[in-house]
Amino acid sequence: MEWSDEGVILSVRAHGETGAVAEVLTRGHGRHLGLVHGGRSRKLRPVLQTGNHVDVTWKARLADNLGHFALELRTPTAARLMETPAALLALTCMAELARLLPERDPHPNLYEVTLFVLGFMDEPEVWPALYVRWELALLEELGFGLDLTSCAATGATTNLVYVSPKSGRAVSADAGAPYKERLFALPRFLLAGATGEVTRADVVAGLELTGHFLDVRVTRPRALDMPEARARLKSALRP
Repeated sequence: MEWSDEGVILSVRAHGETGAVAEVLTRGHGRHLGLVHGGRSRKLRPVLQTGNHVDVTWKARLADNLGHFALELRTPTAARLMETPAALLALTCMAELARLLPERDPHPNLYEVTLFVLGFMDEPEVWPALYVRWELALLEELGFGLDLTSCAATGATTNLVYVSPKSGRAVSADAGAPYKERLFALPRFLLAGATGEVTRADVVAGLELTGHFLDVRVTRPRALDMPEARARLKSALRP
């Protein structure tokens, strides 16, 4: 068995004296693991960093074997972000949350979104909002996408300012006013076609929204905790 693809490093763990097991989110083969011979060597350590964009070749005798990776670096994402702690936290969160995807199940749309977000991680005025949209895309890929296109109560498509914590659907200002204390704020930048400045308060509101649904619909039913780095990221982005 053999295939070649491209991917993003999610995690690396030591294996034996010199090897490593790498976990890679690939374009066409999903979240995949493989053994990297010499993965702890001086040559390969810079390649095997979380967030790096790599070319991947996987080989195994049987399809269900762990197999072996040969990796070549495309873009050293991790090195670009060494001086930006908040961006590194976001990168850590993306890597940890991507592990919620079923192993070897392709998610090419999320892969493209991931590469897009990583491409802006050294632009602090841009990436926080993109990261929130990445979490929305992850929810969609996991089968728990939110419906932010029309009001759950009236069907209206304008003046959407809330989200129901139960249904995950948008709610208009008029319909939601009597219950606003129980609804999540819907940041405008998450609406289709939205333009204009995105504030830190908008980003934090977005993280509150996506975090709720990741928790109640994904991690909690699996008896998992949300990444600790995510709480630190939210604190770092507060206005």
